[in-house]
Amino acid sequence: MSAAAPVPPPGLAAGASFELSASSPQRCEARGALTFATARRARKQGLLALRNAGRELSIDCGAISQADSAGLAVLLDWLGEAKRAGCSLRLQHLPQNLLALARISTVEELLQRGV
Repeated sequence: MSAAAPVPPPGLAAGASFELSASSPQRCEARGALTFATARRARKQGLLALRNAGRELSIDCGAISQADSAGLAVLLDWLGEAKRAGCSLRLQHLPQNLLALARISTVEELLQRGV
């Protein structure tokens, strides 16, 4: 009998990962897949970064390897939370596939402008 392959935790597909790492309290880098499989974790990381940032946060999204509508929802949620908290949030270097999703959803300008 062979050993079964490890099963990823609920909501996390095999091989899917997302990290939001801070280079300073006001600057972070998003890295990995921003998809349905990672959305819950990504949302929590972003909200924590917003709390730690104070009044201003910039997130470099250039290392997001793939994104879907759940990932777009996470970014919109971060923007909404920033606005409610009176924090400035800028999303930089958004990948083209994410911008295409935003364009279809008519929220591209909001993503590029930030709050």
